[in-house]
Amino acid sequence: MARDKHQKRPGVRRAAHWPLHLGLLIVSFAMLVPFYWVLKTSLTGENIFVYPPNVLPVDPHPFYYVDVWYYIPFARYLANSVIVSVLAIAANVVFNAMAAYALTKHFKGRALIMTLLLSCMMIPFQTTIVPAYLITGKLGLLDSYLGLALPTFSTIVCIFVYKASFDAVPRSLIDAARIDGLSELQVIIKIMLPLSSAAVATNVILSFIWSWNNFLWPLIVVRDPLMQTLPLGLSRFLTYHENTTGALYAFCMMVLAPGIAIFLLAQKEFIRGLTSGATKG
Repeated sequence: MARDKHQKRPGVRRAAHWPLHLGLLIVSFAMLVPFYWVLKTSLTGENIFVYPPNVLPVDPHPFYYVDVWYYIPFARYLANSVIVSVLAIAANVVFNAMAAYALTKHFKGRALIMTLLLSCMMIPFQTTIVPAYLITGKLGLLDSYLGLALPTFSTIVCIFVYKASFDAVPRSLIDAARIDGLSELQVIIKIMLPLSSAAVATNVILSFIWSWNNFLWPLIVVRDPLMQTLPLGLSRFLTYHENTTGALYAFCMMVLAPGIAIFLLAQKEFIRGLTSGATKG
């Protein structure tokens, strides 16, 4: 009898969790409704203030997507955003890993540096945008891809994501690598990064989203219209197109699609990277 009760416990436990699963399902549905509404409106162009609203799309067509593609040089803006995002991703993966690896060392002033980094997280970018612009101008990087990506080359949040993952790597493995003659840089490349795939995925996703959606910095450093990124292209598109409801939502869908796709492809690693510091081993 005791054995039968023990065998039934997992099923009973799963059945007891159905209210939680139902609640999560409702929350997920509520979060997906805005995305569905944007997609539906981008295909129909219907008035969003009509009551009662149509739940299903009526007479959908892709004409608004065609308008977005041809009214502005969308392909050029897309290429600009892709290049800037790739530069930001590459820099974040490399620079953040090097900074995080340094913070795993025990040296004098380490606690002070970590405190300063955490304090800098509370400073908004808008307060440092003037010196950032002056530095970029002195370097001659205005109206360039490197200048557009420069402020997003390293982020403190991603440094600590790396650090949490690096702290979980056994010290004995690093000592063995040094005995084999590996330099510190080789230890990062050949040992730390392959064992921290979740942290790498987190850096890729966060740096991509922040650089892809950046509006204020490109608005300041870009003078050439052909160097504009997609967020700036949206404001330019609104000045050309009168009926903006369907076209605006189509533009939003075309901008959102790459970020959603990257997140869906690496969501497991992303979640594991954010929670890597909560567990040991």
